[in-house]
Amino acid sequence: MARIVAVTAAQNGISTPFLAAESLRQAGESLGHGIQVEAHGSVGVCGRLSEDAIRAADAVVIAADAPLDQARFSGKRVLVVGTRAAIVDPRAVLLDVLGEALAPAPPAGTAAEPAAPAEGPRDIVAITSCPTGIAHTFMAAEGLEQAAKALGHRIKVETQGSVGARNELSADDIRNAAVVVIAADTKVDKSRFAGKRVYETSTKAAIGHGADVLRTALKDAAATAAGADYASAVKEAKASQTASRTGVYKHLMTGVSYMLPFVVAGGLLIAISFAIGGIYASDDAHRGTLAWALFQVGAKGGFALMIPALAGYIAFSIADRPGLAPGMIGGVVAGMIGAGFLGGLAAGFIAGYGTRWLNGVLRLPRNLEGLKPTLLLPLGGTLIVGLLMLFVVGAPVALLLRALETWLKGMQSGSAAGLGALLGAMMAFDMGGPVNKAAYAFSTGLIASQVYRPMAAVMVAGMTPPLGVALATWLFRNRFTKDEREAGKAAGVLGLSFITEGAIPFAARDPLRVIPALMLGSAIAGALSMAAGVELRVPHGGAFVLPIPNAVTHVGIYLVALVAGSVATALMLRVTLKPVV
Repeated sequence: MARIVAVTAAQNGISTPFLAAESLRQAGESLGHGIQVEAHGSVGVCGRLSEDAIRAADAVVIAADAPLDQARFSGKRVLVVGTRAAIVDPRAVLLDVLGEALAPAPPAGTAAEPAAPAEGPRDIVAITSCPTGIAHTFMAAEGLEQAAKALGHRIKVETQGSVGARNELSADDIRNAAVVVIAADTKVDKSRFAGKRVYETSTKAAIGHGADVLRTALKDAAATAAGADYASAVKEAKASQTASRTGVYKHLMTGVSYMLPFVVAGGLLIAISFAIGGIYASDDAHRGTLAWALFQVGAKGGFALMIPALAGYIAFSIADRPGLAPGMIGGVVAGMIGAGFLGGLAAGFIAGYGTRWLNGVLRLPRNLEGLKPTLLLPLGGTLIVGLLMLFVVGAPVALLLRALETWLKGMQSGSAAGLGALLGAMMAFDMGGPVNKAAYAFSTGLIASQVYRPMAAVMVAGMTPPLGVALATWLFRNRFTKDEREAGKAAGVLGLSFITEGAIPFAARDPLRVIPALMLGSAIAGALSMAAGVELRVPHGGAFVLPIPNAVTHVGIYLVALVAGSVATALMLRVTLKPVV
C-alpha cells in the first residue's frame, strides 16, 4: 500500500477543489492506498497536510488550475495535473504518479507555504494567558522568548492580558509557523490554528521550563483537524467572513452576537406566557400565576439585559475586558432615558473607544499596571460614557428612536412590502456579510422597542436562499453536478435552521447567475411577510420556532411567504444556470 498526499486548488469557487479532493480520496481507497488531501477553496484551506504526512508520503499529486508552490514537497515524487483530470479520471492520476518518477520539486527556500527545515532555526508562534491577565501572562511570554533565543529559533508571542491582546499574531505569522504553543491557564480560542500543529501547556511551565516546552512542542505537537465536507465548507465560509470584519462593523457584530441569547430567551418566555395566560398575562389580575411569572422573567429579565449586553460587548470588542463594565453601564443608562437600541449602540462605541483612549494615555510603572484593568479603566470609562449619555447624546438618540418606531408601526401594506423586499434582498446579497448583517442588526434591535415585523421579514428572507438552492438541485438536476446535488440536501437543513450561509458554496461557484436568483426569492419572501403584518418575537431558530405558540403571528401566511420565495429562487436558477456538461 502506497502513501499519497494531494493538494487541490481553484482560483474561483468552492465546489471544484472539494470535488477534486473527494474524487482522489475515493480513488485512493478503491486502489487500496492511503491518501490525504488538502483542498484550497475560496473559503480557505480544508484538511491541511501536516509535515509528518508529507514526510511519510511516497508520492504527491497537485491538482490545481493555477500555479501552486511546491517547495514543501522538495525531493518527493510529484505529479501536477488540472482539477478536471482529478475529477474525471482520478484512478489514472494516481496510477500515473505511482508508476512514473517525475522531476523533483524546487528546493526549499523558495517556499511561500510554511515548511520548517528538518534542523536549524524554526518559526514558532505562541499565546500566553492567565486568569487575571497581569503577571503570569507576561512572565510566560518572556520565558518563551528567552528560550527561543537560546535554542536559535524565531518566536512571536501574543499576550492575552487584562488590558487586551498585545503583539497579535497575523495570518502570515500563523501560516509560516512550524508549531503553535499555547501557554495558558484559561481557555484560548484555537479556531484560527486549524490544520496547524498545536502544543498546549501552562504558564508555569513556560516560565520555569521554556526551553523544554519548545523542544517538546516541536517534537510532539499534534495537528488540529480541518474537515473538507460541505458543512465544513459552510463553517469555514462563516469563519472567513468573521475574520474579514474590521473596525466598526466587527465591533457591532460582536455586540449583536452576544445580545442574541438574551433576545431569544426573553422573547420565547414572553410568547409562552401569552400562550398560557393570553395577551393580558402581565396584568396584576394574573399576579402569582405561571403565565405572569414567565412574562416577568422574559420581559423584565431577558429583555432588560438586551441593551446592556449589546453595549457591553461592543465596548468589549473595542477595548477588551476593561471596556465591558463601562459599556454595560452605558447600556443601562440608555434604557433609563428611553434611547433603546440606538442608545445602546452609541453607549457601546463611546465606552469602548473612551476606555481604549484612556488605556493609551495612562502610563504606569509595570508593578502598578494591575490597577488599570481593575480600577482606573472601568472607573474612567464609566464616567465618560455615563456623563455623555445623560447630558449630550442620550436625548437626541431617544427622539430619533421614537420617530423610527412611529414610522414603522404606522406603515401601510404597500410601503411595508417595499421595506420587506429591501430587507429580504439585503439578507441574500452577501449571506452573512456586512449588508446581510446590517439588515439583521436593524431588525433585531427593534425587538427591544416591541417592533416585530422587520424581524419576521428578515428571518424568512434568510431561510429562502439555502431552501431555494436545495429545491433547485432536486427539481432541475441537470443544472448541478452529482456532488452539488448531494450538497443541496445539507443546504436544505441549513435553510430550515436560518443559516443563510448554507447557500454560499453555490453562490461562489457562479455568483453573477446565482446571487440575483437568491435576492429575488428573498425579496419576495420579505415583502409578503411585511405586507401581511407577520410578527416574530425571537431573532433566530428558523422553522423550529414556528410551532411555539405566539412566537410567530399569522403562521400560515408566513409559510406561504417562505414557499413562494424558495420556489422563485429555484425557478430563477433554472433560467440562469446552464446545464452541466
